[in-house]
Amino acid sequence: MIKLENIRKSYTTGFNTLEVLKGIDLEIRDGEFVSIMGSSGSGKSTLLNILGILDNYDSGNYYLGDILVKNLSQTQAAKLRNQHLGFVFQSFNLLTFKSAWENVALPLYYQKIPRNERKDRALKYLERVGLLEWADHLPTQLSGGQQQRVAIARSLITQPRMILADEPTGALDSTTSHSIMKLFTDVNAEGITVVCVTHEHDIAEMTQRIIYLKDGMIEPESQRADAN
Repeated sequence: MIKLENIRKSYTTGFNTLEVLKGIDLEIRDGEFVSIMGSSGSGKSTLLNILGILDNYDSGNYYLGDILVKNLSQTQAAKLRNQHLGFVFQSFNLLTFKSAWENVALPLYYQKIPRNERKDRALKYLERVGLLEWADHLPTQLSGGQQQRVAIARSLITQPRMILADEPTGALDSTTSHSIMKLFTDVNAEGITVVCVTHEHDIAEMTQRIIYLKDGMIEPESQRADAN
């Protein structure tokens, strides 16, 4: 599903240029559940942003399925994200003035789907993550784990091919973190590819494959048998 060929990315500030990714070659198969690990500054977030079509790369090729993701306009990039990708963030990124179901339904608003249909589908996905009875609550009325479940439901509502999760358990306690990872495992079992950036080894061990980044390059991979 995903193929990166010699991806390079640099940032320039003033007179200085920092090369963050130094020739990334990577393949992620359809239906895989992988984690990306590395120390601060290793390039994890930059790599995830490129995978999520949130940032451009300087050279190389990125294939999303049979689509070459390169030199896209903002409109083209937004369309690809909306069609193929779901996102989950450490800080949840929920609108505080919207209810849980309204947050889940937000991607459908941008697809111009009628409100009643948006709500019906949002309630279905809230039920899937165990939060149907909290549908009318605001994010401030929910625990951190509940807010992350709302964010996961939101990422699923467009039926994406792949979910990208950036430190999704970073703000949660260990028990809640493991329940969130179990939810990702269940989602992955339905055939959705999941890519998770984490700095927590116990979280990474819950995925099928760990990709290690160091100084902008991939180290030899550690792979375990699928626990499923």
